[in-house]
Amino acid sequence: MIIFVVCIVLLIFFYVLYTIGRHHVSAPVQTSPSCGTCNGHDSRCEQECMMEAATKDIVYFDDEELDRYRGRPSDSYTDDEAEEFREVLFTMRPDETREWNRSLILRGVNVPDQVKDELTMLME
Repeated sequence: MIIFVVCIVLLIFFYVLYTIGRHHVSAPVQTSPSCGTCNGHDSRCEQECMMEAATKDIVYFDDEELDRYRGRPSDSYTDDEAEEFREVLFTMRPDETREWNRSLILRGVNVPDQVKDELTMLME
């Protein structure tokens, strides 16, 4: 008889634990990609972020000197000019490269072809 009572008490105890635990579990939060989490695989996210960035002030990365290349085709830079872009690129944190690229686009500055591969690698 004692074994039967102990089993009933244990069943009640585990049922209470199960019920309490079930009420504290929250549903997973579904989040949509934000501009901080765009990874380049979702073109809609990239497009929305570019549109959002166009409405904000342009962020400079201590690279105002690059504005003199505004409107210049990306295949027309000399190696010395491309090196100016590299200097800026390699002085920033990798998580800033995507924002720097947006800044250049909004300012009308094309990244030299010599630097595009390095920029793409750092953006990924």
